Amino acid sequence: MESAVIFVAKITITSSMAVLYATIGEIFTERSGVLNLGVEGMMLVGALTAFAATDCFQSLWVGVLFAMLISGIFALIHGFFAITFRVNQVVSGLALTLFGIGLSDFLGRPFIGKVSLKFEPFGLFPLDKIPVVGQILFTHSALVYPAYLLVPLAYVFLYKTRYGLQLRAVGENPSAADTVGIPVFPMRYLYTFIGGALAGLGGAYLSLAYTPGWKEQMTGGQGWIAIALVIFSMWDPLKALGGALLFGFINAFQFYCQAAGLTLIPSYVLRMLPYLFTIVVLIVITRWEAAKKRVGAPAALGIPFEREQ
Repeated sequence: MESAVIFVAKITITSSMAVLYATIGEIFTERSGVLNLGVEGMMLVGALTAFAATDCFQSLWVGVLFAMLISGIFALIHGFFAITFRVNQVVSGLALTLFGIGLSDFLGRPFIGKVSLKFEPFGLFPLDKIPVVGQILFTHSALVYPAYLLVPLAYVFLYKTRYGLQLRAVGENPSAADTVGIPVFPMRYLYTFIGGALAGLGGAYLSLAYTPGWKEQMTGGQGWIAIALVIFSMWDPLKALGGALLFGFINAFQFYCQAAGLTLIPSYVLRMLPYLFTIVVLIVITRWEAAKKRVGAPAALGIPFEREQ
């Protein structure tokens, strides 16, 4: 029984990391007032870039850095249209996802089936020696452990620091923030880049650690799940962690049922459950003006800022 619990718990953590990184990044972006629905495209670009750069330079960390940089630049494409040209942010984000899917599929063809370096799991001594807990939390690859710090640091930054207060002010009332000297446009660009970089980190985790290698559309919709988790977490990093772990647990439970030969719930039903969240999110987005006050969204989310007004 204990081994089953450890197995499910470990898979829960490893399955949740990519979507967790992307969710935290999108929280930062949306807290600045920019709605970016291009997370799926950015994750795919990050996954391909990480694998290609690692294969080229034979360095895993170079691959991760390239993934974060390129995905961040990719996010700035959306930022350029959404912040500077003030186009419809839903349309721009969807276009970014479609562009990312097409670009990664086209450029990634030479890498399909290719083998490269990967992050191997290792014990984080001496924490891995703690009974049960050590095996669950501290025997993962190097891209898992930064998430343990990212979530609390993101929470403290948002709610306990002056910079976090400025970020929330830009997302709630950019006109008032601009009046007191907070640079609205640079901050929106900055956090759009950060959101893209973290989405790229999630993609790098997929291609270098979780399922090492490259295949077309390997994110499997996790970018959309990240957008859903932002809303369900009410733009709070700690609640986002819970949502990401729930997503990971559904995947882990599915794997356990398959490994144990259990057929209590059909596997296709289990695989379907996380994506029901996406349907709910799309419904919420279509009724955005009526819904955003109810769920606690930043008041200026998706609304272009015009200084002249």
